[in-house]
Amino acid sequence: MEQLLHSIDSFNVAQGDHALITLLRIVLIAVAAWIALGVMQRLIRLFRERITRGMDDSEQVKRAATLGRVFRYIASVLVLVVATTLILSELGIAVAPILGAAGVVGLAVGFGAQSLVKDFFTGFFILLENQMRQGDVVEIAGKAGLVEEVTLRYVRLRDYDGNVHYISNGLITTVTNMSRGFAQAVMDVGVAYREDTDEAVGVMREIGAGMRADPVFGAKILDELEVAGVDKWADSAVILRCRFKVLPLEQWSVRREFLRRLKKAFDARGIEIPFPHLTVYAGVAKDSTAPPFRVHGPDAGTGKNAEQA
Repeated sequence: MEQLLHSIDSFNVAQGDHALITLLRIVLIAVAAWIALGVMQRLIRLFRERITRGMDDSEQVKRAATLGRVFRYIASVLVLVVATTLILSELGIAVAPILGAAGVVGLAVGFGAQSLVKDFFTGFFILLENQMRQGDVVEIAGKAGLVEEVTLRYVRLRDYDGNVHYISNGLITTVTNMSRGFAQAVMDVGVAYREDTDEAVGVMREIGAGMRADPVFGAKILDELEVAGVDKWADSAVILRCRFKVLPLEQWSVRREFLRRLKKAFDARGIEIPFPHLTVYAGVAKDSTAPPFRVHGPDAGTGKNAEQA
């Protein structure tokens, strides 16, 4: 009996030592994973800083920042998967059957989660082809705004009103990037039909030259004002089209300033900026005489309705 009790005690001690060793190994794996994750993120950050050091192109800097964030995400997933596999192995859980079952389940889930798979594939090619980066202004899936975050799963936009939109990459079929390389500030200017279009174009060129010489807006404009000329005959105006080649994201501020200055110049020159007009036609009688056209309105002196023929 004493020998049996001694064997049981020895077995319990051995089991306790084994559990302690297993716990220590799990802790070491977790610590090693945490250290590895920190080292990988630091290396990615140092690599990004090294390739962007001395780089004057802001577009390349934004691209490096976006790719660095994606690489950190991928590194975190890889470290987590490896650490989880090692911990399961230490707990005595067979990993091979789990991986095999995960493959079968993953195949089944893949058919049911095709949109999720599509999101990841589309996000990968968006980043690979450099279609958009953090800090760009784009229009995707019917929404436009500033790109705050690009991941393999979604794109986060903030529009002019401050609303934040999360757009799944699988919904993106066309990317309209309004901040790549340069932009065009297009202005459609309407003048009355009675005005001389050559005179109006001359005033537009004067305003364009003044903005090019301006210390603030001159730095935003890359070329002289390009006047396309008469674009169309509208209902109440002749539309003149022109444009400035400007720095990315400066098209809106340049356009607003040009229209502000042009309004003041047109007012000073007496050039009419048209508004909708309505012509009332009373018709003609069979004998080609026009019937009287009566207008009823308040009389200024008596306050009564006066009739004019």
